[in-house]
Amino acid sequence: MSLSQHGTTAQAAWSADLGHWLERLDAESDAMVAQTTVWSAVNTGSYEQPGLSRMRVLLADAFSALPAPIELVGLSRSHRVNTAGETVAVEHGASLRLRVRPEAPIQVALTGHYDTVFPASHPFQSNWREGDRLRGPGVADMKGGLSVMLAALRAFEAMPGAKHVGYEVLLSPDEEIGSPASAPLLAELGARAHLGMTYEPALADGALVDARKGSGNFSLVLRGRAAHVGRAFEDGRSAILAAAEAALRLDALNGKSDGVTFNVGAIDGGGPTNVVPERAVLRFNVRAPDDDAVIWAEVQVQGVFAAAAARDGVSAHLHGGFARRPKPITPPQRVMIGWARSAGEALGLDLKFRPSGGVCEGNNLAAAGCPNIDTLGPCGGGLHSDEEFALIPSFAERAKLSFLLLAGLNCGAFDVRSLTA
Repeated sequence: MSLSQHGTTAQAAWSADLGHWLERLDAESDAMVAQTTVWSAVNTGSYEQPGLSRMRVLLADAFSALPAPIELVGLSRSHRVNTAGETVAVEHGASLRLRVRPEAPIQVALTGHYDTVFPASHPFQSNWREGDRLRGPGVADMKGGLSVMLAALRAFEAMPGAKHVGYEVLLSPDEEIGSPASAPLLAELGARAHLGMTYEPALADGALVDARKGSGNFSLVLRGRAAHVGRAFEDGRSAILAAAEAALRLDALNGKSDGVTFNVGAIDGGGPTNVVPERAVLRFNVRAPDDDAVIWAEVQVQGVFAAAAARDGVSAHLHGGFARRPKPITPPQRVMIGWARSAGEALGLDLKFRPSGGVCEGNNLAAAGCPNIDTLGPCGGGLHSDEEFALIPSFAERAKLSFLLLAGLNCGAFDVRSLTA
């Protein structure tokens, strides 16, 4: 029976039984913020290997407080299209993984990422406090989330009594670029866990995310024929015009299927204005709310590709696809949402859930059959911009929420059997 079925009396007892540990997490609020501040000062743009390597050392030291050895899992190279239209290999370093009580009857997947969207050349590199806000790169997305995760796990491990919950922590360096290298690890983890907890930031108003769209990233490489625009303009075949035509075809697809969006992000290529451009790379993203919409969108993308390839004197190559499938609200997801709301009520929180067009590792876990709550980090906003912030009071609040979810699983208040009923 869940806490919500017990009502307010059980919620009061729940809080009373665990009051010491909740107070402990309140007392650790400043430490969580301080830890996040130190981590935020390390640039960990997804392609910045020196900073990512330094961050791994800091994370390994911090997570060594948990009762399991930390494993460094080397990641395979992924591939992307550069501005010249060439497919090149990309190094990703390693993920960190630790497994606590893998023999326990209840297994939880806890995931997070330590990369950010800010390269070392980006001006947004410092952090500071501004009232009840912590400002800086990654303070919400998601170095603050990693601090919340660790604090909750440390409190759970310090709690006396038998532990019936085992868990696996996976921290990855490539989430912000779609988890191209860590996706296999996430799939394996999701397949062996009963449920997942991921530490993307909650919204600034405290709401969490329930359903997520799927996301596909594509690069359409177009090659035409260069020519002198004065002497032989008619002999040229413009790759830029082919890219522009494809971009307009993609944009025209918006509104044709409910919830599906096509966004042209960039066109790389071209050169001097007295030369017909022979090369262009069109980069675009597609979002889709469910698997049927993904299939429809993939057919449309292939149609745009075919039209570009059929253009006179132009060759085309399509790179990419849907790396993250949609995360719909399934019956197991509804059960987990109910657990989160019940744990929130025990803390005096009226948790709201809303859908999001954004994607994260929660999509990967869900695709592997692992229901999950994926916005358990601190409340924040301004993500992916120099306005990023995390709300300082929410660090302890959200650590307590995770702790109660783990404690509820451990004592049977949250029954994992209901995820498969």
